[in-house]
Amino acid sequence: MSFATLRRLGLALALGLAATAHAAAPQVRTQGPGFYRMMLGRFEITALSDGTHPFPVDTVMTGTTPAAIAASLAREDLRQPLQGSINAFLVNTGDKLVLIDSGAGTLYGACCGKLAANLRAAGYDPAQVDEVLLTHLHKDHVGGIAPGGVAAFPNAVVRAARPEAGYWLAPGAESTAPALLSSFFGSARDAVQPYAAAGRFQPFDGAQELVPGIRAVAEPGHTPGHTGYLVESEGKRLLVWGDVVHVAPLQLRDTRVSVLYDSGGAAAARTRRALLERAAREHLWIAAAHVAFPGLGHVRREGGRYAWIPANYEGDPGTPP
Repeated sequence: MSFATLRRLGLALALGLAATAHAAAPQVRTQGPGFYRMMLGRFEITALSDGTHPFPVDTVMTGTTPAAIAASLAREDLRQPLQGSINAFLVNTGDKLVLIDSGAGTLYGACCGKLAANLRAAGYDPAQVDEVLLTHLHKDHVGGIAPGGVAAFPNAVVRAARPEAGYWLAPGAESTAPALLSSFFGSARDAVQPYAAAGRFQPFDGAQELVPGIRAVAEPGHTPGHTGYLVESEGKRLLVWGDVVHVAPLQLRDTRVSVLYDSGGAAAARTRRALLERAAREHLWIAAAHVAFPGLGHVRREGGRYAWIPANYEGDPGTPP
């Protein structure tokens, strides 16, 4: 057999093996564990995903038009139905493990309720959490503390601003609320109940330091006691701002755009503008519940508008530069 014939046979065999090796593999169609880590001074910050869900931009956004919504999304190469992130943030101060918000738990269906699994994937156990600080008591922030009525964080104290607790937990309060929000009251009461029964639900008053390095910041408008948390270590600061922004492509371009879920739309818009301005001026790190996961970044002012600058990915944030 000639060398040319052998060469042709070898090439055919190689091509055949290549085709066999790359035969159709099943698609996985799932993401990896939803956590992302960064350092803030000596504090470790871990963003945790509870999942994403189709956010009904066209029906819940106020102060805008369908055409403006479509144009704003198109600028970011986005379209409807828009997947909205539900993010929470774990702060390890070295002395305490503090979770800020808890996701939706089982309240949004199969899309979500992934926070506990992602917390474990990040190297922690729910039993290690010392405190859960809630920005507010909407389903997608409080639902994860007690899915199915069982405390997910068995050793944690749960805290929220007193006006927030007073509004959502008061018996019969839903009778005077908009129909859109009526189911939120029962969900909040059910989530808080296991902790209240154990004496571990502790509302707080005003802007105060709740944990060394973590201070409550009043953010009125979205809910009666909506609260952010300013985390500070070694001169580095991060504001966990809850629901100041729901849809960044719309609301960073026009801070007047709000959502029907706001208890006070005008107040929410004022708070949004003030915090965006502060974030840009002071170069704060921002941890945002509904900006695309991991929801960590900075805000930049661009004329009369703002832009979101996502955190630059770091492969191993714990390694000194």
